[in-house]
Amino acid sequence: MKIKTLIVDDEPHAMDIVEKYSLNFSEIDIVAKCKNALEAFQILQRQKIDLMFLDVKMPGLLGTELVRSLKNPPKIIFTTAYQDFAIDGFDLNAVDYLLKPISFDRFLRAMDKIFALYLPNFQQVGVSQVPTEQKSDVFLYLRSDRKMVKVNVNDIYWVESLKDYIKVVLKEKTLISKQKISIVEELLPEDKFLRIHRSFIASLDKIESYKSFSIEILGKELPIGRNYKYECSKIFHSISS
Repeated sequence: MKIKTLIVDDEPHAMDIVEKYSLNFSEIDIVAKCKNALEAFQILQRQKIDLMFLDVKMPGLLGTELVRSLKNPPKIIFTTAYQDFAIDGFDLNAVDYLLKPISFDRFLRAMDKIFALYLPNFQQVGVSQVPTEQKSDVFLYLRSDRKMVKVNVNDIYWVESLKDYIKVVLKEKTLISKQKISIVEELLPEDKFLRIHRSFIASLDKIESYKSFSIEILGKELPIGRNYKYECSKIFHSISS
């Protein structure tokens, strides 16, 4: 199922952030972006919209006023820098109320609510481990985009924690799953992966360079946490010697 989505915000940067976050979910189909409530009203008259990311304070017509003008409004997630409108938002049965600047983990929690409404049988994530006959081949099954995705651990560059979610970075794509990083750490082979930070697990084979406070993978610098420095220095020293 595709969730027809409209983004309404008079701030281009804020609109771009919501669009960027939404691209992580194949179920979200952004049909239009509007810079004010009147443009959104016209689109809502012409086609069915399932979900609207709606800024509250916009010139001409407030987002809350737009919702009140609609007989059958879509599901609403308000996006605003103003906490004062939160009561109005929830009085209008908004699914969620996101305060700017919107973090990705907060956006994910809002999406959980949307998927629970539109895709009641949707379980975003889960992890299992399946070794093959060859010891070098170990697979994780990550529940992402409404399906179990088979991932060879040899293809993983790093795993990043996003609170209740993880981001698994592969060379060609990134997977988002609802799982604790500590659970994934237990499933990954100890001789191939290293916890370098409370939010990062890195593939030892993929590390391009390292310093006392960071490593580099795919040209990206990942921090080494203070509590992980000693163990990291031991591992890196043993590899280089």
